[in-house]
Amino acid sequence: MPKEPKVTGLSPNEGPPGTKVTIRGENLGTGATDLTGLTICGVNCLLTAEWVSPSKITCKTGLCKGKGEVIVTTRSGGLGTCTVTFRGYVMQTGPLEESAVWIDESTTTDKRGRSKSSSALFRKNEDPLGMSMEGKGKFPIDQLEEMFPEGSGDPSNDKFLSEWFLIENHHHTSFEDLKSGLSYLKRKSSQRSEGPLAFMKGNLTSIMDCQDALAAMHQDLLKDESTSEGGSITEKLESLLNKANDSANAMYQDVLGRKDKADATRNALNVLQRFRFLFSLPGSIERNIQNGDYDIVINDYAKAKSLFADTEVQVFKRVYLEVEKQIEAFRGQLTEKLMQLPSSLDEQSKLIRYLMDLGAPGDPAWDCLVNQQKWLLQLLLDCKEEHIKQAQSAPSVAGSEGDTPSHTPLKYRPSVGTPGSVFTPGRSSVKRMPSFGSTQSPDQAGWKFKTPQRVQFVDDLTDVLLENFPDLWKLWEGYSTGSLLNETAEKADVANQEKETQFKKMVEEVMAVYSKLLRAAFLPESLSSSPEERIKYGVWPEGKYDNMAHWLPQFVRTIRSCYGTLSGMNLPDETTHDVRDVAQDTRVHCVTTLLQQATEDVKALNDRETWTVERDDRGGITTLPLLFENIITELIQHLKEVVQSRAEESEIFRGADTRIKVSKLCEDMLSAFSVTMDQLAFRTDTEAETTCIASDSLLPTSQQPSSGHDELTSPSEHIPPLERRLVIVLSNCSHTREKVLPKLIDLLEKNGYPEVQKVQKGSQSCFSGLDEKLFDAYLEQKADPLVGALEPGVYAGYFMWNDCLPPRGVRNYVKEALMNLIAVHAEVFSISPLLVERVLSRLLQALAEEMLRLMECVTDWSRDGAIQARLELCALQDALALYKTPESSKSFHDALQIVPPVTSAADRKNLEELMNKFKSNMQLQLTCFRSDSLKRTLV
Repeated sequence: MPKEPKVTGLSPNEGPPGTKVTIRGENLGTGATDLTGLTICGVNCLLTAEWVSPSKITCKTGLCKGKGEVIVTTRSGGLGTCTVTFRGYVMQTGPLEESAVWIDESTTTDKRGRSKSSSALFRKNEDPLGMSMEGKGKFPIDQLEEMFPEGSGDPSNDKFLSEWFLIENHHHTSFEDLKSGLSYLKRKSSQRSEGPLAFMKGNLTSIMDCQDALAAMHQDLLKDESTSEGGSITEKLESLLNKANDSANAMYQDVLGRKDKADATRNALNVLQRFRFLFSLPGSIERNIQNGDYDIVINDYAKAKSLFADTEVQVFKRVYLEVEKQIEAFRGQLTEKLMQLPSSLDEQSKLIRYLMDLGAPGDPAWDCLVNQQKWLLQLLLDCKEEHIKQAQSAPSVAGSEGDTPSHTPLKYRPSVGTPGSVFTPGRSSVKRMPSFGSTQSPDQAGWKFKTPQRVQFVDDLTDVLLENFPDLWKLWEGYSTGSLLNETAEKADVANQEKETQFKKMVEEVMAVYSKLLRAAFLPESLSSSPEERIKYGVWPEGKYDNMAHWLPQFVRTIRSCYGTLSGMNLPDETTHDVRDVAQDTRVHCVTTLLQQATEDVKALNDRETWTVERDDRGGITTLPLLFENIITELIQHLKEVVQSRAEESEIFRGADTRIKVSKLCEDMLSAFSVTMDQLAFRTDTEAETTCIASDSLLPTSQQPSSGHDELTSPSEHIPPLERRLVIVLSNCSHTREKVLPKLIDLLEKNGYPEVQKVQKGSQSCFSGLDEKLFDAYLEQKADPLVGALEPGVYAGYFMWNDCLPPRGVRNYVKEALMNLIAVHAEVFSISPLLVERVLSRLLQALAEEMLRLMECVTDWSRDGAIQARLELCALQDALALYKTPESSKSFHDALQIVPPVTSAADRKNLEELMNKFKSNMQLQLTCFRSDSLKRTLV
């Protein structure tokens, strides 16, 4: 009885597909024809089996995976058994490697036949250079893509770059290792060139079997096609399928038709129910627009647009077109509302977002910016026109624009500041200010201190700019940053460089118009001479009493506050340079104008001199130096805020021309007081009366002096004589030069005025010149009569020096000269004791020079004449010893040298007795010439 085959041994017992296996066992068949089956791990391997003997068979494994038995089947013994197992494993074969078995390419290609990544094509850790890639860090892929944007590190890719592969896998490999890898690659390449022939020899049986199988399949196909009808094996099948289809259609055609009709009706009802939103949308849109529910309208429209914009259904098209017409009208309504100004920034932002959500054509935000800029420009020009009209139609009581009774709000001004309040952005400010050194209150001054129309105009114009421009700038910021569009989920295509440049020009235009309107009001000479420009920015009427100088600080404060507010908005520097320049020019204009005004006020002080001398321990002065000091001090204090520069401003005196001009004006202002005192000292009574009448005529009728005799005083009744005026003015001049000027110069220097040393030098020179002029004029008034009376007094009574009586005392001409000097002393001392020594010293010098001249004219002396001359010279010298100077002492010494000396003791004794007698008799009169008396009086 035949026994079943039994496998007891395998060699090798594992391997990949295509491994040649030697099978050993018992009863493995009587021959090759007896062998009917051979499976390894369930895979049929009979095609490659080769029977050697009943105990040995060889074959090649197929695509077997895992462990399994080797079963041999024979005709004689049937299905066999196995006591051993074979382990099959899959080794991935590269795309260029030969294989004698079918390869499962599902791991290397996708369903479309495309190769997968290199990681699937090459076995793990396989490297073309024969080096291990385990434990080596990979180079970052993103950097490789930047280095080789068009390459790849996949060897199977058409764009494979060896540089990519080497950097990715061998960026840490040394050069020597790379050279070894190159040698390995060359060896593998040479081996592959011999591989195909060896492979064919080793697998010839399998290849021939495949060739035979393919040839048999081809022969069977040709046979079937030749025996079939029509020459195609599928034609009969196609004919049967067509007949079956026709029979089915004939059987179920009516049923299917009714089903289609029912489905159509059902679908129509479903459409009406499903798209009820679209059919009710036109009425819903109209209702929501009337109720102001714009968000609902936008959401419904967006939903309808996403669903039905591209529909081909005619019903839907007609309804959607009606919706589009409504939305187009709604866009126009929103656009019209957006262009209506004034409007809040929030309202504008919402309208812009609505229009963007509705897909409005163009750029609504930019159109709003352009429209608002034009509207703001028109507001500024309308403000100018309104105020010029008010200035021209104002009551002409004094012929001035300053006569307007009150600050009339303009129709586009939302608020008006309280008179007297300090300016703040967005609020009008009208601060009333009197002229420098004025003693009148604004109410008493009447028309002078009513707010001029131009001052009101500057406040209103600034309010218009600061109340509307910030919204324009914030709208631009929202537009440029995209915040206007982000809230509507639109991708913000913010303003490009061109629009940014255009908006800068728009802002510059607004600032230029604002600046030129201000210049036209207060600095018309700074505008161009073009008539068109003058008319565009306003020609303001000039009144008879139009004095805007005292309102300039208020004007400067307003512009600087405006510029400070604009600077705080982080505007580009080039957009605000016009406002900065007009602020700088206005500051300079304010300083120069008020300096000129102060100069005129100082010159007008001659009408306020009362000639009342106020004495103190330092001398006597009138109120005029104090008034002068008050004018300058108030001016400097008034200009303190104007002169001081803020952080965003330039130094006011940075320009050389400005420094020179301001320095000259300061010098003229201080020197003007010397001119005033000069006029006071030397004007006649007629000139004083004319000046007084002219100054009174300039006052309003209510403030002019009445015609009563108790109030009307003639100028000649309170203006002192020339000599006293000279002493009073000389005292005022000395006090001003020594006390007032240093204080004012120090005040100018502390407040940063330029070239103060030059101002001090020039003003001191003017006052020094005036002092000399006054002093010389006073000496001329006093010295000429005094000196002129000496010679007649000396020769009175036909006195002869060579033939005279014995001296009996000092003659009367000496006493008269001393009495005249006492009168001068009293006059000067009553006004300014500090001037006494200076005046009497010069008068004594004149007396001494005259006595020297008289002595030089004597040619013949008698003994008694010599004693008389020496007595009178010594009396004068001794009486006025306190006021001697080197010049007067020399003159007396030279005169005594001319007089013959007294030689006898009796004559000297007589001279001494006569001298003592003179001192005794004139003791009371000579007291005023003693230093102790003068000191006690001063104390």
